[in-house]
Amino acid sequence: MARIEPLPAKKWPAEMREALTALVPPAPRHTRSVQEGAPKARNALGTFAHHPDLARAFFTLNGHVLLATTLAQRQTELLVLRVAARRTCDYVWAQHVLVGRDAGLTDEEIERITQGPADPSWSPFDAALLRAVDELLDAGAIGDETWTALTAELDTQQLMDLIFTVGAFEASAFLMNSFAFDLDDDLRPT
Repeated sequence: MARIEPLPAKKWPAEMREALTALVPPAPRHTRSVQEGAPKARNALGTFAHHPDLARAFFTLNGHVLLATTLAQRQTELLVLRVAARRTCDYVWAQHVLVGRDAGLTDEEIERITQGPADPSWSPFDAALLRAVDELLDAGAIGDETWTALTAELDTQQLMDLIFTVGAFEASAFLMNSFAFDLDDDLRPT
């Protein structure tokens, strides 16, 4: 049971409705199709509705790392799902398994994300992405070997987007795990 009950949409302050606009950056590079029956993130949004000013600030960052990032969507989802796995954040995991599939991750790859970068099935670059998450979460910095592997394929903006993606979802995991978010009904396995 959630420690703080999310506000139902009909009780959101007007400022929260305005904050939602920050989820879509001014110059998105990627799009997310909202499919029929797609999860609506009601518990996450309802929790943020308690603090619309923070919601707007965070949604600006979150909108960037998901829709305006210089990384490929598949790369972003590898990072997000690894953070969710490492932080045991069921809410982010459930949401981003669906997003990851849309970004081209297979169910087998999604399962392997939980095993981490040492799994020999990963390409060297995918392993470096996963290792970067682990190093950021464990040491607060990307190590030299991983940095070398990443800089062989990523430019400076992409490296910054990688770091901020991990940070944004680390913050999400802190919130969701500390507030004991319940999975939305549309995220529960059927």
